[in-house]
Amino acid sequence: MKIEQIYEKCLSQASYYIEFNGEAAVIDPLRDVSRYLALADVSGAKIKYIFETHFHADFVSGHLELEQKTGAVIIFGPEAVTGFKAHIASDGEYFGLGGASLTLLHTPGHTLESSCLLLKDVHHQQVAIFTGDTLFLGDVGRPDLAQDTNIGLSKENLAGMLYDSLHRNILPLSDHITLYPGHGAGSACGKNMSSETVDTLGNQRKSNYALNAQLSKPDFIHLLCGNLNDAPEYFPMDVRLNRQGYTSIDQIIKMVVPLNPRHFSERMSQQGTMVLDVRSADDFAAGHIPGSINIGLDGRFAPWVGEIIPSSQKQILLVCPRERIEETIMRLGRIGYHQCTAYLALGIDSWSSAGNPVENVLNISAAAFCELHQNLKGNLIDVRAASEFALGSIGDSQNIPLSKDIELKNELMEDTYIFCAGGYRSMIFISKAKAAGHQKLINISGGYNALVQAGIQS
Repeated sequence: MKIEQIYEKCLSQASYYIEFNGEAAVIDPLRDVSRYLALADVSGAKIKYIFETHFHADFVSGHLELEQKTGAVIIFGPEAVTGFKAHIASDGEYFGLGGASLTLLHTPGHTLESSCLLLKDVHHQQVAIFTGDTLFLGDVGRPDLAQDTNIGLSKENLAGMLYDSLHRNILPLSDHITLYPGHGAGSACGKNMSSETVDTLGNQRKSNYALNAQLSKPDFIHLLCGNLNDAPEYFPMDVRLNRQGYTSIDQIIKMVVPLNPRHFSERMSQQGTMVLDVRSADDFAAGHIPGSINIGLDGRFAPWVGEIIPSSQKQILLVCPRERIEETIMRLGRIGYHQCTAYLALGIDSWSSAGNPVENVLNISAAAFCELHQNLKGNLIDVRAASEFALGSIGDSQNIPLSKDIELKNELMEDTYIFCAGGYRSMIFISKAKAAGHQKLINISGGYNALVQAGIQS
């Protein structure tokens, strides 16, 4: 039996390919479905089922694209209502897979249709459980993401349902089975997930508070509903796309066109248009289009796009290396951002060569900053999360976490030094601040980590 975990670090999301005796199933596929097709092609297997553990909020799943390419049946758990053809399974329904089987266990709580899939071998022995967002390593799915679509259910109602689901369908299972969750650390779908992505149910029974058989239902609800961060603004859009359907990523890629500098500039002037520069922080600092926002591909690109750019943004133009255009469109599409219409054909050099204005960002090394720190005249802003700031900070720094709604008033009236943990988020912050008219910004290369290594004195 083959079980492949396909883990997408950008989204902290896991999908699964299971194959036995020439038949295969895919669980929670990403939109770039070529990897599942390639796995099936290697052994000549037929993809028979596409399981969705629930309507995902943090990414747009590839169920429709995989169904179009394979003819496999799309399967959701009870309570699901879709805008496309799908099999709505019942609790405990059995699906044969080359002599092995997958049994759908309805586990409402994260959402009403949330389900897990129990894998058994040809001898009907429990092998693995694929838990989606019901159960993570060290945590469970947050209960507040389904409220917009389940009128009358509070997060407390859903947390209570999740408690019942765990006790009814998960706790009775064998300790030895392997637990494969839908997400790992970094996902916004939980609070305290492990950085590991595979464990046994027995280990989780010992370490995961949610599987503590002695934990009362009221205490579980209290723990689960406390200290929940606001969900990203794009989540409802992704739920809607996953439920109702969407345009295939292949079609979206074909609609994005290259533009020369003149036509790119004309397109920029259209109402509701923004320029997204996905190059590295260093490349952006060396030269960029005024007003453009930098969110580098080589980082947690998609979640930061969802955090920084409103899902209602009408049009997105790209500054991107030509060889990474399709990758960029795919990664935007993973979170439902289909507004990309064009890219600058020959890059930033063509823009400046055509006589268009280019701005830059001053970088200073951590070592150089340490030398002037004691006599610093200006502001020092740490854009890491408040939780990171609490664990260690530079004594006179101000914490303004990077977000869509950062408010910058008098903080940036004079030279201002910006840093994050390593340099990725600080350049996003600077690009947003510059687009809002703040120009006296200096980036500390390498961020807090480099400052600590350089021996800065708090």
